[in-house]
Amino acid sequence: MEFLNDILRYDYLSNALWACILAGITCGIVGTYVVCRRMVFLSGGITHASFGGLGIAFYLGADPILGASIFAVLSSLGIEWAGSRGRIREDSAVGIVWSVGMAVGALFMSLRPGYTSGDLSSYLFGSIITVSKGDVTALAVLTALVVAGAAMWLRPVMYVAFDRNFARSQGIPTALISYVMAAVTAVTIVLSIRIMGIVLLISLLTMPVVIVNSLTRSYRKIALWSSVAAAAGNIAGLAASYYLEVPPGAAIIFVLAFALIVVKLLSLHGSKKTAR
Repeated sequence: MEFLNDILRYDYLSNALWACILAGITCGIVGTYVVCRRMVFLSGGITHASFGGLGIAFYLGADPILGASIFAVLSSLGIEWAGSRGRIREDSAVGIVWSVGMAVGALFMSLRPGYTSGDLSSYLFGSIITVSKGDVTALAVLTALVVAGAAMWLRPVMYVAFDRNFARSQGIPTALISYVMAAVTAVTIVLSIRIMGIVLLISLLTMPVVIVNSLTRSYRKIALWSSVAAAAGNIAGLAASYYLEVPPGAAIIFVLAFALIVVKLLSLHGSKKTAR
């Protein structure tokens, strides 16, 4: 009850709550595509590549999230282009972008006057209490666009996620969808950085999807219920961090991990029962 009262009383907690809900919805939908397309490693590369944009923005005195967004989108489009053209293997491209992005970020952060390691902690590990109304507004716009896009183009996106060759044979613009989804994934990652941080964010894209995928194989149901699971896990983690005084990002991961273990055990028990 105290947690609910403080949410109504303090703006930073209400902003954090809205960020948890909005990021959960978006990450659930986008994460379904990421997992089904087997882009988890690519998402990790984009997440860490965004650190380069953060470092440059800090050095120039610009908005760090804007810098990270530009860097992440360009990195994701570059990886998609290199992989589709066969110029370089996708996993190699991800590894290169991952390491170069981190190196660029570390370089420019160290060149920034008055640099301290504490400047990075909220971006590396998340600091949900620093979420502003502007961050919530940006997440709300992204969530609205992602939900609308999923409602209108779920089937072609699903075809591209599972089998690009089949999708191409059906006249679906696979290249366009791949590039758009790569950009959307990058923006989703960057706008969710304050919640989970660069180091932990990939779990928010994958764990809710794995939890729901243990119960259903329907892409539509996975996208829907992954959003619910991610938002619920975020809220539960935020509440746990409030009462236990632990970092919210870590608390969210532990909540999702616990939920995954429970679901896996229940599904295993159910399969044994059916076998009998």
